[in-house]
Amino acid sequence: MAPPIQTSDISSEIVRTIQNLVDENGKKSTLKTYPIRLMVEQAEKFGEELKSQRLETNQIRKFLDAINRLKSKLVGNNKFSEIEVEIVLLKPKLAYAAARQNVVKPLNKVMSAAIDKVESKEDFERLVNLIESIIAYHKQAGGK
Repeated sequence: MAPPIQTSDISSEIVRTIQNLVDENGKKSTLKTYPIRLMVEQAEKFGEELKSQRLETNQIRKFLDAINRLKSKLVGNNKFSEIEVEIVLLKPKLAYAAARQNVVKPLNKVMSAAIDKVESKEDFERLVNLIESIIAYHKQAGGK
């Protein structure tokens, strides 16, 4: 069993996990291969860390709203190619939020690494799972 992840290192650990994803053949892979149980475990620790850093949900609301808009677009027509550009353009929104408030920087780091691994509908669905999990655990930890 792996040693527990230190909370202060959790954003780096998630980024490493995402960057080192591999498929069943051992080849570099996309976000859909992020093991769901590991993702939830890491999201819980990260949500708690973001709460301890005093991140407020309203500091990332534009990003969350954009994710939800893309999610509904994808459900409506099921064509990933129609939202791919918009997914990549979430990175500058995050960078802007991080430049305005240091507390957003760890979230920017994690979500940018995840966005870089989104190449299909399945990858986007895992991105949605990740951000929803982080926010849920942030809220559970007492985040506003």
